[in-house]
Amino acid sequence: MERAFGLDIPRTLEEVCRPDRLALIVYDMQAGIVVQLPDGAEVTKRVVDVVGAARAGGFRVFYTRHMSLPKEVAGVSQLSTSMAWQRVEHVEQVKAPFLRDSPSFQLVPELTPLPTEAVFDKIAMSAFVGTPLDMAMRDCGLNAFAIVGIALEVGIEPTVRHALDLGYIPVVVTDACGSRDKEAADRALAGFRFTGGSYLTDVATIGRLMRGRALAAGSGTSSTQREG
Repeated sequence: MERAFGLDIPRTLEEVCRPDRLALIVYDMQAGIVVQLPDGAEVTKRVVDVVGAARAGGFRVFYTRHMSLPKEVAGVSQLSTSMAWQRVEHVEQVKAPFLRDSPSFQLVPELTPLPTEAVFDKIAMSAFVGTPLDMAMRDCGLNAFAIVGIALEVGIEPTVRHALDLGYIPVVVTDACGSRDKEAADRALAGFRFTGGSYLTDVATIGRLMRGRALAAGSGTSSTQREG
């Protein structure tokens, strides 16, 4: 741990991965999203593993859900984006797949939150836009998070970049982040490495570190270093 100007500045993943510093964000693991990935079931299993490790280690867990607005109140940006994603030419052709009460909007049953965990709904890609997530984390004294879920190239990337500007230390659990466009996902990871400020790790490493916190101080040594 680097010490400067009265601040503790972590230099390794082990130093970041503490329940008093880091939370887990489970990004958009919804029924209607998971089924869009050929390996959605495998991604779900890895996310479940990380959630189990976080719970065992006493880490706070936050979930996000992407929500469609009724078209009548969706607005210019929402409708324009929907037309682009759905490859249609007119607003009347747009469908709202993640309306609040629809089955596709719900989290997959394997990831049912505990009463001690929080779920935030959003209409933006960054988990920090229009949700209480930033306020909730800061109020708990947290300045870092591990992130898992779907999709790396669509929503996780802007969440990580936004978080860096907000002063957080993001930890991307790469094999627990699903993607449909593998080339775009690889570009996102390359961008994280180039930009610096975040950590890239895997399920086995973050799971060992999180579960180790339940056994108290020594969680072993990881070779995972901060990117950049």
